[in-house]
Amino acid sequence: MSQSNDVSYLDHNATTPVLPEVAEAVAGCLSTFGNPSSVHQLGRKARAGVESAREAVAGLLGAKAANIIFTSGGTEANALALRGLAAGTGCASIVASAIEHLSVLAHADAEDRIPVGGDGRIDLNALERVLQTRPGPVLISLMFANNETGVLQPIAETVELAKRYGALVHCDAVQAPGKTSIDFGTLGIDAMSVSAHKFGGLKGAGALVLRDGRSVVADIPGGGQERSRRAGTENVVGIVAFGAAASHSLTTPAEYERITALRDRLESQILSTAPRAHIFGREAPRLGNTCCVAIPGVSSETQLMRLDLAGVAVSAGSACSSGKVSPSHVLLAMGVSAADAKCAIRLSLGRGNTDADVDKFLGVWTPLALSAAA
Repeated sequence: MSQSNDVSYLDHNATTPVLPEVAEAVAGCLSTFGNPSSVHQLGRKARAGVESAREAVAGLLGAKAANIIFTSGGTEANALALRGLAAGTGCASIVASAIEHLSVLAHADAEDRIPVGGDGRIDLNALERVLQTRPGPVLISLMFANNETGVLQPIAETVELAKRYGALVHCDAVQAPGKTSIDFGTLGIDAMSVSAHKFGGLKGAGALVLRDGRSVVADIPGGGQERSRRAGTENVVGIVAFGAAASHSLTTPAEYERITALRDRLESQILSTAPRAHIFGREAPRLGNTCCVAIPGVSSETQLMRLDLAGVAVSAGSACSSGKVSPSHVLLAMGVSAADAKCAIRLSLGRGNTDADVDKFLGVWTPLALSAAA
């Protein structure tokens, strides 16, 4: 059972446990106190750690090390893409799918948000209509996989459409590494955001990956770090941990299949015992670890509290907004009623989860579902 102090942890999309190899790398890095911009031997040692991590992250993502810009996380990487890439390439406007993370939607006005279908995937026809009417070039932001439902977006089709209209594509891929295979080089996109703590690294480290020939205007100016693309002394410990996570988080196809089978068993038992339950995005391609489910009549807050008291950790929507009372913007964009959206919780499995974790969840959640049906 995946536990911390006897808690079954089913919230891997919010953050993941630090990998043992990452903890070891951090312990070894704490004595490397030199500034990586200093030319003396202690500075060079710190620089070597940063550049070694850059190579490891590039290897995980199928990218070139020179095209990786380290940031403080996925939110900053998104901001650097949507402000810095747009400025660096002369984009006239930014459009984004309506189910993007809030750190993306903050850069796209309401009229610039492309609707999704009931399955949670972007409406490509609606996107094309927007591209036909906007002065170019347009920067499209489309996530690889949704953090709440796990739904995979049609990246290849979007890239093809973008090329037809001279648009650029940024992809928030924060949820992808460690959960599915990803290769920046074959996606055809112009920029991609990732975050270390989503696959075994530390919070506070992320990266923006650029395609060859793409440039960004620094969102944080003031120094020459990261090839003058992101100023500020590098977070050496976080970056070294990022590299260690990238080197040791490569999940095998067999592990993907194991986690998916675990999620499928969970959903099968949910639907057999609580037929009124709604599993959102189930008809679309999804990450194999994610289940977003609602039981009408039982608020997400009630479910979270009951599960937490029983030692089961899950979320209600995005971890960045789960403390808010308002229903998930992702589910509302999918056409889910506000009442049902307020009853949704998200389970996200990961390395170390077993049947025991699923059984523990079901043992607490099923009586709640049955009481709502009574």
